Amino acid sequence: MGAITPLGVGLEKSWQSLCQGKSGVDAITSFDASSFRTRIAGEVRGFNPLDFIDRKLVRRGDRFIHFALAAARMALEDSGLTINASNSERVGVSVGTAMGGIESIEKNHELLIKGARQKISPFFVPSFLCNMATGQVAIEFGARGANMCSVTACASGTHAIGDACRAIQWGDVDAMIAGGAEAAIRPLVFAGLEPVKVMTVRNEASEKASRPFDKERDGFVIGEGAGVVILEELEFAQNRGARIYGEVLGYGLNSDAYHITAPDPEGKGAASCMKMALDDAGIAASQVDYINAHGTSTVLNDLSETRAIKSVFGERSYRIPISSNKSMLGHMWAGAGVVEAIFSLLTITQGMIPPTINYETPDPECDLDYVPNTARKAEVKVVLSNSFGFGSTNAALIFGKFSA
Repeated sequence: MGAITPLGVGLEKSWQSLCQGKSGVDAITSFDASSFRTRIAGEVRGFNPLDFIDRKLVRRGDRFIHFALAAARMALEDSGLTINASNSERVGVSVGTAMGGIESIEKNHELLIKGARQKISPFFVPSFLCNMATGQVAIEFGARGANMCSVTACASGTHAIGDACRAIQWGDVDAMIAGGAEAAIRPLVFAGLEPVKVMTVRNEASEKASRPFDKERDGFVIGEGAGVVILEELEFAQNRGARIYGEVLGYGLNSDAYHITAPDPEGKGAASCMKMALDDAGIAASQVDYINAHGTSTVLNDLSETRAIKSVFGERSYRIPISSNKSMLGHMWAGAGVVEAIFSLLTITQGMIPPTINYETPDPECDLDYVPNTARKAEVKVVLSNSFGFGSTNAALIFGKFSA
C-alpha cells in the first residue's frame, strides 16, 4: 500500500498522524485564495515528485499523475511484487480520478486567452486526460494487463478498487495496481464550487473546519493526494510469499438516481449499496465491526449516510464504531476512497480505530457512535468503507482480516 495525503508523504506518517487526531487542513498556499469565500484546504506539503519519478516525466505530467506514480511506487515497494516479462501481461492498473489534470487545463487555457497559443505544450492533452494516471503508471512499471480508469467523482477511487477486484475474479489478471489520485486545489474548482455552497467557510480555525456529523458542520474541505494498493489473487500472492494486509470481501455499486450534487435525503441508494456489498461478501450486517464513513462534513451527506446506516444495521447501528477520516484529511475526491480503504486495512491490522475529530456539538439527527476526537483500540475483523459522489453514484467495499 502507498499513500500521499495532507497528513504526510508516506503510509506510516499519514497513519500515525491520523490516529493522533491531527488535522492536515490549513490556509491555501498553492494559489492566492484571498478573494474566495473558502481559503483553506488539505494540501499535500513536502512532496517532491523528483523523489519518485524522472525529471522529464515530472515536466510532462500533471500533479495528479505525479501523486499516482509516487503512491504506486510506494505500494509496489511495500508489496515486493516485481513486474517482469514473465508476469507483465497478468498485472493491470486501475487508477480513478474525478477531475484529472485541472491544473494543466487552467495553465494552458490562460496561454490561449493571452494569445500565446504557440506556447501550449504538446504534453498538455496527455497531462489532463483522466486516464493518464493509469496510463503513466502502466508505462512506468511495465504493467501490460487490464488498464482502466474510474471517473465517478468522489467514488472514483473506491470504484477503481472494486473494478480491479472484479478483473482478478474474472481471471483477466493475477494482480492489479489500484488507486485514486487528485490534485484539484485550484482556483477554477473553488470558483465552481462556491455557488454550489458545499464548502466550509470556517477559515479562521482551519484545523476545526472539517467536522463530520457535528451539528455545526457547514461544508467539506477540499483535499488532495493519492492512495494505491496492490491487489492479488490469493494463490498468486501466497506463491510469492506476499505479506497480506487483508482481504477484499465484497463490493457494491449503484446510483441514487436522485440529484446531480445532493444525496437521497433518506439514504436509500447508499443503504442499497451497502447491502449489495454485504451480499457480495456473503456476510451478515451483524459481522461488521467498524464503518469507515464517507462523512464529508456537509449537512446533507452526513445526515443521509447516518440514515442509510440505520436502515442497514437497525438497532445495532448505535453500537458500531463509525468514523470519518475526512475530518483530518479533507475530501481528497478520488484519492479519498483508496486512502480510506488503506486506513480501513490498517485499522484491522493495528487494532486501532481512527477518530472523527471536531465532533463537539452532537447533532440529534446524527446520533451514532462516531468515535469522537480520540482514537480507540479495538479488535476489528470486518470493515465497511463507503464512498458517495456527485452524479448520484455510490460505492462500498468490505474488507476482512485474512486468515491463512
